[in-house]
Amino acid sequence: MSAQAQQPSPELFFETVASYQRTEALKSAIEIDLFTAIGEGNHTAAQISSRCSTSERGTRILCDYLTMLGFLTKHGDTYGLTQDSALFLDRRSPAYLGSAIDFLLADNLIDAFKHLTDAVRKGGTAIPDEGSLAPEHPMWIKFAEAMGGMMRAAAAGIAQLVDPEANRKLKILDIAASHGLFGLAFAARNPQAEIVGLDWANVLELSKKNAQAAGVADRHSTIAGSAFDVDYGTGYDVVLLTNFLHHFDKPTNEKLLKKVHAALAEGGCAVTLEFVPNSDRVSPPGVAGFSLTMLVSTPSGDAYTFAEFDEMFKNAGFAKSELHDVPASIEHVIVSRK
Repeated sequence: MSAQAQQPSPELFFETVASYQRTEALKSAIEIDLFTAIGEGNHTAAQISSRCSTSERGTRILCDYLTMLGFLTKHGDTYGLTQDSALFLDRRSPAYLGSAIDFLLADNLIDAFKHLTDAVRKGGTAIPDEGSLAPEHPMWIKFAEAMGGMMRAAAAGIAQLVDPEANRKLKILDIAASHGLFGLAFAARNPQAEIVGLDWANVLELSKKNAQAAGVADRHSTIAGSAFDVDYGTGYDVVLLTNFLHHFDKPTNEKLLKKVHAALAEGGCAVTLEFVPNSDRVSPPGVAGFSLTMLVSTPSGDAYTFAEFDEMFKNAGFAKSELHDVPASIEHVIVSRK
């Protein structure tokens, strides 16, 4: 490394302090449907502004900024979509993620980060009512409505991984079912799969609608209430734990996992979808950084390493856990066998 490269620089400080500008630029582009406009064939600032009902000057400045961030390409005076933007930010794409900002940038989550210093001092959320864990918190309705598109690819990948032949009878419990897409992905592939979705009553209404729309309502039932309190029943072949365990500390998770273990039939498995950082807890950044979200929004949640998950499942009675990649996702799947 050259001596010049080693010189101290305030660049990281200024980039970090001003990072809210990146968020607002992307949010604005989604709100005016800029990526879809370009995907439709509008490539100059004049064409894009006409399609988006915005000023040409404002559009040009926003497009230039998005180009600097890596969301757009620019050749001369024409703009184009990157491969990622075409897949995830053009509203016409089946993998469209734009609606996720309704949850990820919701006031309650932003407010939690505004109290980060208090959370660091306390060691857990500084917002009232246990943050996001308050019973029937309305944020989970917004989550179910906004995040479904983001989860479809992962749901399909998990169903393929766990039930590759899709030709055997399955009884599946979907804990914290939310939009229901993880359980419904099994039902869509396997006509012998029966799904039981568990969540707060107000959230389950969307999963019921999604089951009806998927044509599998006759194989979809629900249990309303807290996963820690309700009776699951028994004889499940698969229990889904998608984006749930990170909300709690290890002893709480082990208590829940013992209940899951008891609900599984012999040979059954628990399937966990999670942000799983490396053992150094700082890589990969997009995954390891999720622990900060848990700090500000929950009393004791965290982003756990695979070794930590493996220990929790073993303590709950599971024989073996395996880590798997998920297509088109930064998360991982852990399959734990009874």
